[in-house]
Amino acid sequence: MMLSSISTLRRRLGLLSAHLVVAVIALVVIGGATRVMEAGLACPDWPLCFGSFLPGRQMNVQVFLEWFHRLDAFVIGIALVVMAVATMLQQRQLPRWLPWLAAGLMVLVAMQGGLGALTVTQLLPSGVVTAHLALALTLVALLSGLTQRLLHPAAVVAPLWWRIGASLGLLSVFVQCLLGGRMATAWAGQRCLAGGEACQLVLSHRVTAMPVVVVVLAFAGAALLAGGWARQQWPWLAGAVLLVLAQMALGVLTLRLGLSQPAVTVAHQLVAALLIALLAALLVRSPDLPSPSHSVVLDDTSLEACHG
Repeated sequence: MMLSSISTLRRRLGLLSAHLVVAVIALVVIGGATRVMEAGLACPDWPLCFGSFLPGRQMNVQVFLEWFHRLDAFVIGIALVVMAVATMLQQRQLPRWLPWLAAGLMVLVAMQGGLGALTVTQLLPSGVVTAHLALALTLVALLSGLTQRLLHPAAVVAPLWWRIGASLGLLSVFVQCLLGGRMATAWAGQRCLAGGEACQLVLSHRVTAMPVVVVVLAFAGAALLAGGWARQQWPWLAGAVLLVLAQMALGVLTLRLGLSQPAVTVAHQLVAALLIALLAALLVRSPDLPSPSHSVVLDDTSLEACHG
């Protein structure tokens, strides 16, 4: 009975974490749309919007994006508080690291809220907005890894080369996202195309894109060549390859269109967040626990009388 309750508890926490991954990715995408639509200051105050929880007469597309971005962040914060409290109350039935990680996630989302407040009160400083994005992507990675660990308990750790390859892929994509965020928050693309200013930021983002692609492709290729358990992860690996190739294509298309299509720019940020989540899941993924063998136990009532 105890094993059943632990399994149910882990599953529920895993499903909550999976929903939070989706919510945080949505938060990143909505934040990107808010920046592209120049709606970062659509609500001039914080945490309310025009002095109320739900602005009425002031509501338009820009105000809605900023307001919904804050609402999504608030819901995520409440959910993480619930997770932290639940893990602390049931800590005897859970791994020792889980309550600490849940508490850490709660602290991170509080810091994220503080950075969100600074972006408004300090009128969108580039450094603060980039840090805001970095923390959001960190939450995506941690929640994705947590979901994988809760829903798929590991019997043994993955091979060392797997963990190194996945770590390099995740780190390279993360750094590339920060370079892109720094370029976007400084409006370097528009300034470079319009007057040749801040082109160094655009160039650095473009130059580092190809090494990131090579790292992810090399990791996927090594896993397929290794065979065994690593090769069995081909759906995950194929997803990572497709996402990194799509990201590269969207980046080229964004510049070719002169940053004139907000949907393409937002899709670029969406694919980046999905890639972070997938690589974080691959990093902690390892061979599953073997299925318990169902042995047949015979007792006196199950045996028929045998006459010799």
